Amino acid sequence: MSKLLNALIFLFIFSPLWAENSSPNIVWIFSDDHTQKAIGAYGSILKSVNPTPNLDRLAKEGMLFERSYVANSICAPSRATLLTGKHSHINGKVDNMGPFNHDQQQFQKILQKNGYQTAMIGKIHLAGKMQGFDYWEVLPGQGSYYNPDFITENGKTSYTGYVADIVTEKSIDWLKNKRDKEKPFMLMVHHKGTHRTWMGAPRHVGLYDDVTLPQPSNLFDDYKGRGTAANKQDMSLKITMRHAGDLKIRNEAEKKEWTEKFSKMKGKPRGEHGAYYRMNDEQRKIWDASYDPRNDKFYAQNIEKGSDEWIRWAYQRYVKDYLRTAKSIDDCVGEVMDYLEKAGLEENTIVIYGSDQGFYLGEHGWFDKRFMYEESFSTPLIAKWPGQTKPGSRNSDLVQNIDYAETFLDMAGVEAPKDMQGESLVPLLKGENPANWRKHLYYHYYEYPHGSHSVRRHEGVTGKRFKLIRFYGIDVPNGEEWEFFDLKNDPDEMQSQYSNPEYAAEIAKLKKELQNLRDKYEVVEVPQKPKKKRK
Repeated sequence: MSKLLNALIFLFIFSPLWAENSSPNIVWIFSDDHTQKAIGAYGSILKSVNPTPNLDRLAKEGMLFERSYVANSICAPSRATLLTGKHSHINGKVDNMGPFNHDQQQFQKILQKNGYQTAMIGKIHLAGKMQGFDYWEVLPGQGSYYNPDFITENGKTSYTGYVADIVTEKSIDWLKNKRDKEKPFMLMVHHKGTHRTWMGAPRHVGLYDDVTLPQPSNLFDDYKGRGTAANKQDMSLKITMRHAGDLKIRNEAEKKEWTEKFSKMKGKPRGEHGAYYRMNDEQRKIWDASYDPRNDKFYAQNIEKGSDEWIRWAYQRYVKDYLRTAKSIDDCVGEVMDYLEKAGLEENTIVIYGSDQGFYLGEHGWFDKRFMYEESFSTPLIAKWPGQTKPGSRNSDLVQNIDYAETFLDMAGVEAPKDMQGESLVPLLKGENPANWRKHLYYHYYEYPHGSHSVRRHEGVTGKRFKLIRFYGIDVPNGEEWEFFDLKNDPDEMQSQYSNPEYAAEIAKLKKELQNLRDKYEVVEVPQKPKKKRK
């Protein structure tokens, strides 16, 4: 009898600990437009400047996914997919303009109903009141790099400081002071960076000044090997980049003009020029001390816009600014990991890092995303799961952002609804090799002609070696164009082989697989309307 009593006492005392260990905490750090090629652990040409020491540390302590992709490479639709585990045509968020139905099923609502405390801090880019969170404080729309506003259940609040730092501080404060420490938690730490217009924190504005970044081999791509979409896009360093907003080139006359304009505005200015004028005097002093001498040097060189010299200069300015915003995110990763260790939460907390899509850092002469080409189709995914994931491991299976919702639920021991369209990554994180893991991915981009950068609508299918893309609809010759790439022999996707008879059999296979995936994901036609002309 005494043995039974002792066993019951032991269970009573230690069952909360067992329950905690059986329900791991999850910290999901997320960014905007952060390409794999800007993370050292992925091994790109930018690795030499050590852009992300803390993310590299996370990769050493966890698993890096080499073939991580998105379903629709644009901000708001990607985030809708993350929450719902469904493709854009199912969750209803196909582009950045339309509304998002918050009433629909989302993974955090399911976690909340199953005993998890949920929190969302930072950028979500889905207008409307958040649901399924015990605590949420989010940026309105794109948010601002400097002195941002945040929205909660109780309305809007303005803060002084740099956005990544504020998101990090709020997240750690929630961990310390606001959560119910009797419950497991899912904390979403979501950043504005590395989104356009790439404005680094005051401490980082001079970072990389003494470095000449290596250039991608296809910086001067002429698009001869591809069709209408690549040739007619509007996202090039050569033509599209804006002087003031993107490249931070402002002479004294321009500064005076915009100062006068924003002094007449009510509230805080927004937009490409407005971000600079949200700064307070101290912030602007640091900014000007760094950028003014560089801009003076630029003007003295009298570089002709659109020339090769211009493109090289724009590449250096743009990518350095981009990496400066990424540096603050990397700082956040380090701070959060250090806090978890200090607070004794490290061993029972999964830390995941990702981004809503990839981005072009001069490849093909571009910036932005949208295309199914590798740079924007791929996205970083790194996860540390103590006791489950082998430190320093890498996975080469095809994974996609439709998988995240199911993965979080599986981590929590909760069954995912049957109508979610992804697969749990838990077996992969545990080092297993499921025999039935997918061999192909489906992609669909919808935002044309109403979106930015004139990227035509397209859908496609890819395996590990071959990729097939179908461009269709308005402003595509004959309503349809195809591209096919052999990623083994042409990893930079410089030459479509669609008309090459040597690939006819592979093209036929992928066309069949494209239809299979359309059927599997219940793809429906989303109406495409011509863009209205301004009167």
